[in-house]
Amino acid sequence: MKLFSYWRSLATYRVRVALNLKGVTPDEVIDVNLHEGRQREDAYAKINPMKALPALMLDDGTVLSESLAILEYLDETHPNPPLLPTEPKARARVRALSQMIACDTHPLIVPRVREYLAGHYKVDETGVNEWGRHWHDVALKALETNLASSPETGRYCQGDQLTIADICLSGQGVGAAYFKCDTAPYPTVSRIIDECAKLDAFARAHPLKQPGAPAAS
Repeated sequence: MKLFSYWRSLATYRVRVALNLKGVTPDEVIDVNLHEGRQREDAYAKINPMKALPALMLDDGTVLSESLAILEYLDETHPNPPLLPTEPKARARVRALSQMIACDTHPLIVPRVREYLAGHYKVDETGVNEWGRHWHDVALKALETNLASSPETGRYCQGDQLTIADICLSGQGVGAAYFKCDTAPYPTVSRIIDECAKLDAFARAHPLKQPGAPAAS
C-alpha cells in the first residue's frame, strides 16, 4: 500500500488519522509537494487525473482517491474500530457532517483555488487569506449550530463513538488554524476538536508532525 501525501494536505490528514485508528501502516508514503505544483506533473496525473491529494494505491495496483471514499473503504476492509454508526439515521447524520466539511467547505480553500484567485483575478495575499477565513467561518457556524442543537451529539459528533465526522471536524480545526480563524465562538466544535487531539491517532497524523513540515506554522 502506498499513500501519496503532502504534509499540509487536510484531505490526506483525514486518511492518516483513519489509517492510525485502524492500525494500518502504508508500505510507502510518497511526497507530492502541492506548493511546488508536483500534483500537476504527468507522473502524478496518471495516478490521480484530478491532480489532487490524497491517493491510496493498494497492493494490487488499484488507486483510490477522495478522502471520504478512502475512509469508507478502510472502514469496510478494517472494521475495527468502526468509524460509522450501524443505525441508518445516525450514519446519514455522520456522513452529512463529514460532507459539510469535505465537500462544501474544503474544496473552496485548497491550493488550486487560492492560486486561481491570485493568478486569474489578481487577489492579493490578504484577500486570499480573507477568502479562506470566510469559508471556514461559514462552515464553523453551521457545524456549531448542528452539533450544539442536536441531542445526538455527545463526547464526539455522534454520541461517544468516534466517526469519520470527527476526523473531518478535526481537519477543519487544523485548517482554521492555518487561516487564523477565531474558534472561540464555536464552543461545541472546539470541545470535540480538543477531545480528538488527545488521541494518539490524531496527534501522530497532525500536519506539523509530518516529514517536510516546518517547525512552527
